[in-house]
Amino acid sequence: MNLLTDPFAVSFVSRAAIAGLLVAVACACAGTWVVLRGMAFLGDAMSHGMLPGVALASLAGVSLSLGAGIAAALMALGVSTLQRNRRLGTDTTIGLLFVGMLAAGVIIVSASGSFAVDITAFLFGEVLAVQQGDLVTLAVTTAVIVAMTALGHRAFLVSALDRRIARTSGLRPEIAQLALLTMLTLAIVATFSIVGTLLVFGMLIAPPAAAVLWTSRVSLAIALAAALGAVAVVVGLLVSWHAGTAAGATITACAVAIFVLALGLRSVVPSTARTLERTA
Repeated sequence: MNLLTDPFAVSFVSRAAIAGLLVAVACACAGTWVVLRGMAFLGDAMSHGMLPGVALASLAGVSLSLGAGIAAALMALGVSTLQRNRRLGTDTTIGLLFVGMLAAGVIIVSASGSFAVDITAFLFGEVLAVQQGDLVTLAVTTAVIVAMTALGHRAFLVSALDRRIARTSGLRPEIAQLALLTMLTLAIVATFSIVGTLLVFGMLIAPPAAAVLWTSRVSLAIALAAALGAVAVVVGLLVSWHAGTAAGATITACAVAIFVLALGLRSVVPSTARTLERTA
């Protein structure tokens, strides 16, 4: 018996692995920009602010992903609109919308006697229950996110460095911000029903945060984040299989552990890190 390969011979584990690898790529593309631009709180707020949309979709008997998408889109639109008010800080804007959306979701859930969504599944997902159709949807969404990352790379980068330079270069930083929010929304909505909001946030932040510790080149950071996310998925599924733990939570824990390991190595071998940054 091969402890490393036998679990993936089981069909539902192999589907979970494919889904996890797609999630790793999608979250690396969106999450690297989230980390570089200090938008981690926004990612958390959007992933949990989907609750009212999910609740209403459940009550209406329509797709939960549709409800989640509408809620996340409203959240992104609200952030984009309120950020134009210079008297309100970004954290204040996101915090108010986050609390408001979460409160609305709890009110809808508490007022309904027939709410059919498992909150545990909402938080941690059902990665081992992924079906073929889910993989197709996730693959298409991931391809769109990768394309947006490639096409918008220059605009995202210049807008992150200096909005005035972006404007003088004709890059329209407001459009770049909206595109980035759209990409983040797609990544969160496409993956939450499969791996849960906590896993989405963990994969969105931990691998990119580990990657940017080792390189200052954005394209390399995205590739490294995807690779680290893939490692977290494979190791997490193996640990979950042999230890009998929850797959989604175990993958998330592995992603965070990889970040802690990368941070520790970065402080122990700074010369190696500097070499990587120079060659990048």
